Amino acid sequence: MKKLLILLFAVVVLVGAGGALWLWQGLKSLEQPIALDEPVLMTVDSGTAYSQLARQMEHEGLVSDALWLRLYGRMNPAQTAIKAGDYELLPGMTPLGLLEAMVQGDVKLWAIQFIEGKTFDDMRAALAANERLEKVTTDWTDEQIMEAVGAAGDHPEGWFYPDTYLFDSSETDLDIYKRAYTRMVSVLEEEWQSREKGLPYQSPYEALIMASIVERETGVPSERDQVAGVFVRRLQTGMRLQTDPTVIYGMGDDYDGRIRSRDLREYTPYNTYRIDGLPPTPIAMPARAAIHAALHPAEGDALYFVARGDGSHKFSRTLAEHQRAVREYQLNRREDYRSSPAPVVQEPAEEQD
Repeated sequence: MKKLLILLFAVVVLVGAGGALWLWQGLKSLEQPIALDEPVLMTVDSGTAYSQLARQMEHEGLVSDALWLRLYGRMNPAQTAIKAGDYELLPGMTPLGLLEAMVQGDVKLWAIQFIEGKTFDDMRAALAANERLEKVTTDWTDEQIMEAVGAAGDHPEGWFYPDTYLFDSSETDLDIYKRAYTRMVSVLEEEWQSREKGLPYQSPYEALIMASIVERETGVPSERDQVAGVFVRRLQTGMRLQTDPTVIYGMGDDYDGRIRSRDLREYTPYNTYRIDGLPPTPIAMPARAAIHAALHPAEGDALYFVARGDGSHKFSRTLAEHQRAVREYQLNRREDYRSSPAPVVQEPAEEQD
């Protein structure tokens, strides 16, 4: 009898040890890298319970048995508070590492970029073309978008800050509009507060208009404040701005890559060869550097500039100097002529800034 009891005890111990080993091995499997050759995207829908997630991970081959995740959850309740979203599984990641990301809400982020000097229409097109972003404003008018971002009645051009914005699967195109608008309001206010004295602007909005012109006129960082200086002096002396990018903006879809004499003669609210002062709205999305230049223009006496053909400009004090520069750089253009940020092909006799 004593031998039988000893035998039964031994069996119980062995079974218990075997069960403990089985449990230990199962839980340890959650620490082994998932077999992946390339990144994989996993979506956790809103309202997904932890037990459902365990089954989903088993179904997708991320764990060998959902039982181990359920047992782990029983032992670690805090690790069951998962958040919905898209998660990127990378080679080398473990089931527990993935679970930790879901608890932390480290969802997959995508990026969309809006380039300085581009227009609001370009921004709308980029948002519409982004396949990852949920669209709610596709059929909205510009006016509806401005009302939704809290700027009812404002013209949209220039009010959205050009930058790279990260977003997750829970965000919509309207969320991006709101972030870009809020960013521009903040940047403009910061720059306005530190502006130079004596500038010919009645409001931050006028500075934003000027910044958009500076943004379109040059892509050379060192020239921004010089370009701004030229235009500020023109405003201060009552001289018309005579800047081609505003003409192009006013032409809209009629612009075919060339500015002709008749285009300079035709009146539009944006033709600064015909109107005095600033155009009624910005003509593009300016970044902080252009806004800063508009509010901190370079001192000097230059009133003219012309593209050299290498992306930079020749600045001149008098009309006679400017005309000589036009003959040098425009009438005898170099073979690799280019302007920045966007090439503009014009009739040489008409190209004056």
